[in-house]
Amino acid sequence: MRWEGNEQSDNVEDRRDEGGGGGGGGGGGFSVGGRGIGLGTVAIALVAGWIFGINPLTVLGLLSGGGGPAPQVQQQQQQGPAHKPPANDREAAFVSVVLRNTEVVWSQVFQQAGGSYTPTRLVLFRGYQQTACGAGEAAMGPFYCPGDKKVYIDLSFFDTLSRQLGAPGEFARAYVIAHEVGHHVQDELGITGKVDQMRGRLSQTQNNAMSVRVELQADCFAGVWAHHSQESKQWLDPGDIESAMNAAQKIGDDALQRSAGRAVVPDSFTHGTSAQRQKWFYSGYKGGRVQDCDTFSAKSL
Repeated sequence: MRWEGNEQSDNVEDRRDEGGGGGGGGGGGFSVGGRGIGLGTVAIALVAGWIFGINPLTVLGLLSGGGGPAPQVQQQQQQGPAHKPPANDREAAFVSVVLRNTEVVWSQVFQQAGGSYTPTRLVLFRGYQQTACGAGEAAMGPFYCPGDKKVYIDLSFFDTLSRQLGAPGEFARAYVIAHEVGHHVQDELGITGKVDQMRGRLSQTQNNAMSVRVELQADCFAGVWAHHSQESKQWLDPGDIESAMNAAQKIGDDALQRSAGRAVVPDSFTHGTSAQRQKWFYSGYKGGRVQDCDTFSAKSL
């Protein structure tokens, strides 16, 4: 992926020097929305939703008996002004370039449909970060918080993606970012709010099935971005799309459960199988049409 020298986004907040976001870590659990969540529940949530989730705290809410949207923290921690990443930080520069291109692509897509797109902000953090959706931790992987409309990434995740999950390549990383931006697109389109309104009326199994459709649509939106990005910039090398498809395969719910030595339990899926994730990413990439990403009406995923 030939990204060097391309325009970078101004919407990246570097909070990696804030001392772990002001806390977290070593207690017996943490509290979200007034409910105590034990570390056993946290462990289950991380297995179910730690990669590419709309927000792992949504999983925590469901597992703790809640059915609504991701809970809000009762008191936001005071934070100092964010700053831009250092100019010589290659990984941060890569993220900034990809984010900027998502801004250009989605602004054009929305404009062509008669709408307007407000870009998300992306927060770089290290270890732990307070968000409008609760306490975010690096172990959760990248996530989007609809409460503050920001994407959160600890860049150490990219090493996990490459070395532990077997999904190397810069475009695999771009896919991660584009997927999280896809959740922001869902928020912009009003999809996130509608799904949250439905969750309280669903059983846990039904909520899991709903989450799968949410995640597969974000995969498809990542494909839509990839289509328009390549069409305008021609910056992908042979094998780049394959690296994204490989990442989608490695992080399917069935693949993750097998790699963890667990039985594959479809009712527990929250993100979709490897085949489903590949299918919906490629569907978005092939046509570049948002209307091809209606996972909620699809009879077969």
